[in-house]
Parts: sequence; structure tokens; C-alpha cells
Amino acid sequence: MAESVTDVDRRDAATPDGPPAVGPRTAAPWLVGAAVTAALLLLAGRYGYHRDELYFLLCGRHLDWGFVDQGPLVPALARVADTIAPGNLVLLRTPSALIGGAAVVLVAAIARELGAGRGAQAVAAVLAAASGVVLAGGHLLSTTTVDLLVWLVAVLCVTRTLRTGDTRWVLGAGLALGVGMINKPLPALLGVGLVTGVLIAGPRRLLRDRWVLAGAAVAVLLAAPYLTWQAAHGFPQLSVASAIADGDSSYSGRLEAVVLQLEIVSPFAVPVWVAGLVALLRRPSWAAYRALAWAWLVVVAIVVLAGGKGYYDAPLLLVLTAAGAAPTVAWARRGAARARQALLAVAAVLMVAGGAVLLLPVLPADRLPGFVVAVNYDAGETIGWPAFADSVAAVHRGLPVAERDRAVVLTGNYGEAGALARYGPARGLPRAYSGHNSMAAFGRPPAGADVVIAVGWSRPDQLRRWFTEVTEAGRVDQRVDVDNEENGEPIFVGRGLRRPWADIWDGEVRHAS
Repeated sequence: MAESVTDVDRRDAATPDGPPAVGPRTAAPWLVGAAVTAALLLLAGRYGYHRDELYFLLCGRHLDWGFVDQGPLVPALARVADTIAPGNLVLLRTPSALIGGAAVVLVAAIARELGAGRGAQAVAAVLAAASGVVLAGGHLLSTTTVDLLVWLVAVLCVTRTLRTGDTRWVLGAGLALGVGMINKPLPALLGVGLVTGVLIAGPRRLLRDRWVLAGAAVAVLLAAPYLTWQAAHGFPQLSVASAIADGDSSYSGRLEAVVLQLEIVSPFAVPVWVAGLVALLRRPSWAAYRALAWAWLVVVAIVVLAGGKGYYDAPLLLVLTAAGAAPTVAWARRGAARARQALLAVAAVLMVAGGAVLLLPVLPADRLPGFVVAVNYDAGETIGWPAFADSVAAVHRGLPVAERDRAVVLTGNYGEAGALARYGPARGLPRAYSGHNSMAAFGRPPAGADVVIAVGWSRPDQLRRWFTEVTEAGRVDQRVDVDNEENGEPIFVGRGLRRPWADIWDGEVRHAS
């Protein structure tokens, strides 16, 4: 029998005598999730590689249990995809597209655990589908995308534990967090947030439960290879974190971290996740789930105080959005219901349209408006890499033959090195080296390399520490009007090493961000 509106209202509202029962099953989140994955796959081949994807491909050629700035999981995925179909962007990004659709289903599942009816679950799914973290993360192969899946799975398992009291579900959370630690250390931040949330809001008995302790042990066991690698190499991830805290990376900075909280999901979704936060903190019937609200408050406080990137807590904002779906649907059914529902529908349409234009490659790359890159830095980082390689190759061809044969390329960041590794051989370019993050460990120029094409430095004095002669030999021309880190930047030629590469590589060229 079809469920009546009254039944749905009862499920979407909290009951005064205890936590709401789990919501009804519905196919809507699966349909929305499938649509998201299909859209992401259709657009996966547009524009080009992101600088991080080019870096992952290089890391995939040097697989290890860890890297300076990440674990081995995403580089391994990149290597598998590039082995099966070299240069195929769609295959490279297929895991992310699948994760994007899965995230939609998981957000709706969390709403269902909180008692949301079919309508509220559908709202949660649509809001997740149109969110910045799902669309942007689902378009690119990224450690952030894997984080999204890990955090949502872990929170779903914890939420089910809080609802049912069955602590065996924490094993699933431990498994998710452990796998996540093979990707990057951020799942530990979620663990800290959840444990602190339980300490503050209860039930504190969970922290003594054998299944909870077993889940923690599973997470530590899975994380051990990566943590061992970090320890053996002096915990270089801490240097990366310090550079991020100093503002030497995209989306970093304490003020930006605060502002991003209003943008990560969508500005239109802010009232929904705020409603979810308030409901988790204040509804007597949701007292069992209060630790989830405190987990977000703790995590976002750590991110802001430590100077982390403002999107680190994005999956927890989707959890708050899931919590806010039921109050939002209940609000839309009260008073001037038609007007409220129309307002909700308009906000959803604007959220979907804005997300598609700003976060997905739907506009022509050669006519990309400046405001898109201003809002979505990553869009500009997927445009112009073949032309970037052309610009470097033009400088290389302009060298005297004797110098051309012994020249190498030195790049300022891993994206530039990755682009030249991908596009350079077809253009006759020599190997590109970089001291950025794990690139520094992939090799330094040979001792006899005293002619260097340097790209990624904006001023010649930055290079005169290493070369006796530095001249500007060209400019990067990506042949489109896009504001990214490379377009229009100078290309220098350095001659005459002041000291051997072995003396300057680790102490001066190597850098983290």
C-alpha cells in the first residue's frame, strides 16, 4: 500500500518518546546517484588532466607504501587505469564518478537512519547530488574523492550503531577509516571528531566496548604500512601540513576555511545543514545522535585553528545536510506549503544549475568565463597542458644543438613535471625534474646537466641561487584566456651550475606544499 502524506510527516518529524524509527526504503536515492554517475562519466573526457592527476600518474610509476603528501591508494588507481588504457581520461576518472553516485546514496542512507521519510531522503539525495564536494570530487581522480567515500561510510556505520546499539557496525567504520588511511591521514581527523563527540555527548560506554576497540584496531592495522613509511622518512606529511597552514596551497588559510563552510555543499544548502546541526544538538529525540554534531564542530575547529584546507570537513557537512533534510521537508509542509515548496524547488534548481556551470566542464574551454575559475580554481588547472608542453618544447628547440643534447627541464611544481612526462616525449623534450613534494624523491638531474630549462618560477632571481646565468627564453602560451598558475608565466634557461645538484637538491630545490 502506498504511504500517505500523514505517514511521511510522522516519519520526517521527531517523536517525543525516543529516537525515530529508521525511515522507509525508497529507490529515489539510487536513481539520483545513478544519474550523477552517468553525468560525471559523460563529462569525464572534457578539458584535460588536472595537475594532481598528472602527479598521481607519476607517483603510480614509483609505487611505494607512502609518499610525501599521500598514501599509495590513488596513485595505484591511476597506474591501473593508465595501464589498461593509457591516456584515457574517462577510465582514469571512472572511480571518482562511481564514488560521486555512491556518495548520494550514502547521504540519503544516513538521513534514513535518522528517520527520514521517502520525501526527505529524496531531498537529501538531490542536495548531495548538486553539492560542490560531490560534483567537483566526482569529476576528478583525487584523494579528496576517496576521502568522501571513506568518511560517509564510516559515519553511516557509526549512525547505525547509535540507532541500534549494535556495536558490531563499528567494525565497518574501522575498516573504512583504515582503508582511508592508505589514501591520506585525514580519516584520523574524523576518528578524533567522532571519539570527542562521543566523549561530549555520549554514549561514553561505546569507548569501552570490545567491538569499538576491535574497530579501532582494524583501522590502525590497515594504516600501519603507511604510518611506518611516514615514520621511516621523518613524517614528511607534517612539512606539507605546515606549508598548507602557511597558506602555500590552494584552498588554504583560516579565513578561507571559514568561508568555504558556506560554499562546500552550496550556499543554497546552508539553511538545510544548519537546520540539521541545530536538530542534532537540540532535539530530545535525536539525543542518541548528538555526537555527530559535535564531531563536525570539533573537526572544523581543528581545521580552522591548524590552518588546514577548508574542504577537509566537507563529508561531515553532507552528514549535517542529511540530518537537515527531514526538518526541511517538515518546514515545507507547514503554513503556506505551496510557497515554501516552490522556494525549495527553486533553490534546488539554482543549486543544480550553478553546480553544473561552476564545477563541471560544461562550457567551452576556450571561452571559459573568468568567474568560473575565480570560484573553482580546479577548472583552470585542467586546461592547456598540451599547449604548456608546446611552449617548453619551443624553448628547447631554440637552444644550440650542443646544449639541446644535454639540457634537462626543471619545474616548480609536480603538475608541470607531470604534464611534461605525459606530453613531453612526443615533442622531443628531455626528462623533467622537480623538487616539489614526492617529485624530489623520483630523481634529480644528472651531474652533467648544466643547461636547464626552468618553468614554474616567476622571477629570474629565484634561479640565480643555482645558476651563474639565467635568461628568459619564452613564455607559456596555453592558447586560451584562462587564469591558472602557468598561463603567461616565463620560461628561463639556466646555465652554469654554481654547485653540484647533489649539494643543492635536498636542501634547496626540494620543497613541500
